[in-house]
Amino acid sequence: MKKNLRLGIIGAGSVVREIYQYLYFRSQYSPLLDVVAVADPNDEYREWFGNLAGIPADHRFSDYGEMIRKVQLDAVQVNTPDHLHCAPTVDALQAGMDVVVPKPAAATIRDAHAMIDAARSAKRFLGIDFHKREDPRIKEAEARYQNGRYGTFQAAVFYMLDKLMVADPNHSPRFFASPDFATRNTPISFLTVHMADALIKIVNLIPVRVRANGYAHKLPSLRPIPVKGYDLVDTEIEFSTGAVAHILTGWALPNSAWATTVQSSRLICSEGLLDLGLDTPGLREIHPDGVFEVNPLFRNFEKDKSVTGYGISSPGRMYQRILSHRNGSLSESDLADDLTPMALGFYTTLVLEGAERSLACGRENGQGCTQGTAVDLRELMLNELGASPAANYLMPAS
Repeated sequence: MKKNLRLGIIGAGSVVREIYQYLYFRSQYSPLLDVVAVADPNDEYREWFGNLAGIPADHRFSDYGEMIRKVQLDAVQVNTPDHLHCAPTVDALQAGMDVVVPKPAAATIRDAHAMIDAARSAKRFLGIDFHKREDPRIKEAEARYQNGRYGTFQAAVFYMLDKLMVADPNHSPRFFASPDFATRNTPISFLTVHMADALIKIVNLIPVRVRANGYAHKLPSLRPIPVKGYDLVDTEIEFSTGAVAHILTGWALPNSAWATTVQSSRLICSEGLLDLGLDTPGLREIHPDGVFEVNPLFRNFEKDKSVTGYGISSPGRMYQRILSHRNGSLSESDLADDLTPMALGFYTTLVLEGAERSLACGRENGQGCTQGTAVDLRELMLNELGASPAANYLMPAS
């Protein structure tokens, strides 16, 4: 019986440095993983990770396809940018490997569908690491809501706001490696994904319509490098029941904020209100460097040098599922449950693509606000996937 997994890493950039290196080498899940190969076109990232993992030179690749062809692997983790998730995921699945991907599944529903379809066809495991699903507060909210405690979901407001330093290319040290990060990305792709997925998971409803407003006041004013991008985006999501949610995300809070990310949410229902205090994760420190909220729930550095928290346990449990699948102890019905559109975040990608399209087709009012158009998500699925594939995801017409 297999006791560990021969794992290949596709992409060794910032998400590996900040989170996944601890999963691979300093967590309770590390004994399950034998990291034997890495692929990254960036020489610096590839060599850093190869040295960290002790990977021999002939198992370090600039091309992930070469790694898949040449190295005997059980699984890969695809840590590429969102819009590059699909091809390596599908290639690995078709080669008989299981795959773990950081959130979201993909940048478009067309790519998300291709990944889901490939996993089902190959009968391999595909897991999307929406680590916020493992936040004990989100899990408790999901259980309580779906047990009927709060009645019918009516409306919600979620917010997730970063310090300006996250998006400011003038800040030293620079938070992200590339100065054009906030030009190439929006708060939707980077932050809305977390809150939209948490909401959809809690209420277990399929979104039907999206409209977004984007605000660009602070980022274009930065000097000496201005940023052509949004400070804040308000994404309005409507569900088939008529329930509505506003998800506000951005990265222009003053750097004096008490946490890198200030966040919380409220759900209003027919039988009560659910107040998720996500902004108080457990520890506040007053230090000469400033006042900080420390989130040990997400990532906790233990005294024995191991790392715990839901940021580690979320992908770690996926590797446990892969090992069970490889050992024949994961039933077909359990695998089918793992590969549902809801489990794999298809509807989260649907919201993200709809919100981006809303802004792209919107009207700038001359005062720094782009007023997006309403996007019918049913039409989006039909147009992008075609009638037959879309039928697997569509809700009845309202």
